[in-house]
Amino acid sequence: MSEILWSGLGLVAPLRARVLGLPPQGVTGVSIDTRTLQPGDLFFAIQGERSDGHDFVGAAFERGALAAVVDEAHADALKHFGTLYVVRDVLKAMEGLGRAARKRSKARIIAVTGSVGKTSTKEMLRKVLSDAGPTHASDKSYNNHWGVPLTLARLPESARYAVFEIGMNHAGEIAALVDMVRPHVAVVTHVAPVHLEHFAGVEDIARAKAEIFSGVVKGGVAIINRDVETFPILKAAAEASPARYVLSFGEDVAADAHLTRFDAEATFSRVSARLLGQDLHFRLGAPGRHMAVNALAVLLAARAAGVDFPAIAASLAEVAPAQGRGSREVLRRDRDDAASAFLLIDESYNANPASMRAAIDLLGAAKPSGKGLRIAVLGDMLELGTAAPELHVALKDDLERNNVDLIFAAGPLTRHLFDALPPQKRGAWAESAAALEPMVAETLGAGDVVMVKGSNGSKLHALAAGLKSRFAAPEPQQVEESRC
Repeated sequence: MSEILWSGLGLVAPLRARVLGLPPQGVTGVSIDTRTLQPGDLFFAIQGERSDGHDFVGAAFERGALAAVVDEAHADALKHFGTLYVVRDVLKAMEGLGRAARKRSKARIIAVTGSVGKTSTKEMLRKVLSDAGPTHASDKSYNNHWGVPLTLARLPESARYAVFEIGMNHAGEIAALVDMVRPHVAVVTHVAPVHLEHFAGVEDIARAKAEIFSGVVKGGVAIINRDVETFPILKAAAEASPARYVLSFGEDVAADAHLTRFDAEATFSRVSARLLGQDLHFRLGAPGRHMAVNALAVLLAARAAGVDFPAIAASLAEVAPAQGRGSREVLRRDRDDAASAFLLIDESYNANPASMRAAIDLLGAAKPSGKGLRIAVLGDMLELGTAAPELHVALKDDLERNNVDLIFAAGPLTRHLFDALPPQKRGAWAESAAALEPMVAETLGAGDVVMVKGSNGSKLHALAAGLKSRFAAPEPQQVEESRC
């Protein structure tokens, strides 16, 4: 039987609600989406950008919700469906429940933000801490004004550890979210020129990311990437925060955790590092130098939460890239011919200049077989403001350095990059990912390694899915790994 997350009567005070109907004995989950709602859940009728959750209260009860949180304006019309917790503002009520969950929790809590790498770092921490004890973590990239309180509201009292991802588009957003989370450990993975439409420059982005330290509990730990140019801004903010300890990671030898050696393999990495005066050698299940650097942040954060370095390293060996974040799949031009296989590196979940360069480096480290080519399929990087064209053109040097043979591009911003490429490296350009897909599909051949990357708005994830559908192997395939 599932653990009771909240008792029916225990919901009244944190929600500041009046109840219509009989309160349930207890709910086992919290949901804002009827598509993923599970029997026993409490449903919050959140007002979204495209839809109003009040329109789905009936569907929530049909799927097994035990109660729903609704606002006063809709209560009378919905009371016949089942038990309702009636509040003035549904999102504010969920925030209240999240704060109550944080107040009762005895878990060691880690919060992660950054221009790039926050989700993969959060997932590495989820793996490491889950191996050490009961762990609760943000689902997917639930890191915004509704994702963070939802994740908090779902925090079970039995959790020993919890990991929260915190994102932002504007200054002040992180401060409001971290005030709810109140982490023992706060991590900034990276600061890069993203969301430039809303910031004057990267220094302002660093100040916005540094807001995460304002919510650290007194005596906590702040962890910062020492390699970024804005490290002094982050450090000053951390030192002025309630955190007692400020630690750094990166390739800089002055970092408290610094990379001493990195050996890339096809599907994993061998990493050596010096951490707080201790040498450590470990295998990382996800390839890429950027992943190895973020693993150093994981080592520091998990150690601060009470897990020892050898146990953390053992867990990192079992880390695997998530879908759209470096996951790899062997596909075939001819389903029945193993010799027609090529490798797809799916990096299609979002993009900015820093993550795009990391993905291109990942492609450069991959080794095509036979006469295969390294092929990059790139989409627009969005929200870069007036600097967008030059930031796209700047990728030309990264593509050249990584010996990428052929580049396909989708979107008006990638046109600037495409036109700057040598003619022999131009695969094709199209206005959209949908128009580009058949051109990519026609070109791919045996032994190729193709990497797909772009901002979510450029819909490169649909192109990646299309390639998988066209060229799916008859059964799951794995890239062969060499042994350590």
